[in-house]
Amino acid sequence: MPARELLPLLALTLSAFLLNTSEFVPIGLLTDIAGAFGLSESGAGLMISVYAWAVAALSLPLMIAASRIPPKGLITTVLALFCAGQVASAVAPTFELLVLARLVVAASHAVFWSVASPFAVRLVAPEHASLAMSMIVTGTSVAMIFGLPLGRALGLALGWRMTFACVCAMGLVALVGLLALFPRLPKGEPFTLARLPELGSNRPLLGIYLATILFSCGYYTAYSYIEPFLQQVAHVPSELVTVALTVFGVAGLAGSWLFARLFDAHRRAFLSATMVGITAALLALAPLAGLAAGPFVVCALWGVSATAYNVAAQAEIIRVTPEGASAVAMSIFSGLFNVGIGLGSVVGGLVCDGPGIGLVGVVGGIVAAAGAAFCVARLGAMLERAAA
Repeated sequence: MPARELLPLLALTLSAFLLNTSEFVPIGLLTDIAGAFGLSESGAGLMISVYAWAVAALSLPLMIAASRIPPKGLITTVLALFCAGQVASAVAPTFELLVLARLVVAASHAVFWSVASPFAVRLVAPEHASLAMSMIVTGTSVAMIFGLPLGRALGLALGWRMTFACVCAMGLVALVGLLALFPRLPKGEPFTLARLPELGSNRPLLGIYLATILFSCGYYTAYSYIEPFLQQVAHVPSELVTVALTVFGVAGLAGSWLFARLFDAHRRAFLSATMVGITAALLALAPLAGLAAGPFVVCALWGVSATAYNVAAQAEIIRVTPEGASAVAMSIFSGLFNVGIGLGSVVGGLVCDGPGIGLVGVVGGIVAAAGAAFCVARLGAMLERAAA
């Protein structure tokens, strides 16, 4: 891949790393944030739900408005807004103001993940499209490997506010990189509401959306409370919680690598296998919690499956939608993914307050199993017919 393609792609990958680090950090520091404002874990977990619902609500309208902006101006504006939200999060004196600051970040998130994959594909030659997409998703995995654990370690050492401040500093580096390296791509035709029925009649696309809601709801029913689960149920020492989260992220890199190697030749089996994998990981969370290596094995399978599903679903969305509609189709995907996150966080909170945190994996696994059944029984065939 020539430097003129690779360098802006690296800047975009760094941005993806930071967007996801910012999203994941409250999960790794949930106990500390709750303690700072005198809240329970489930009370502080509402911040995750509100963030997710904001992304869900803002993705489509913001993306329709943003479709009129040239790509370089759009992506740099998004990063500037992201940095402003990090500063506001770092200095928020009350939980309510922290939630408002997170809503600013959510607005940048809503647009970024609507355009990141389509922009990455446009930056490179067609033969490098799969690699470009896997690099963007690699930013997510690296956020789990380094961003979330380092953010958690920094938060434990210096306070959770410093984590947001450091994310802002790195965001400024990414912003400078995009200003210097991102090419002036043509903006294309603006997307209007009149074209939404075109997407609404795309059955394979709707199938991916349904599977994604079930995937993210099951995933975040457990993942939103993974830190207190590991400490309270699996009795993992605090320092090893960070290690477990790192294992999750390293496994995500493996999922991205598997996508680049296997997906093009095994689309149907690959997507179904990712859903079955995350179902198995969630259902195994409680039974393996008592074993020394159990939580780490679960995090490995979970991380591989989650990242692989995410990038495979995005690749299918780009494949089954016209180029001019792909960014808006991705914005709906991002919005629905976050609907699932919000629902999962609420469901997980109800489980924590009711039968107990030890059952978050079981409940999440049941939801994910419904998604796996749909992928195996229906979605794979729908996507094959669309490719014929």
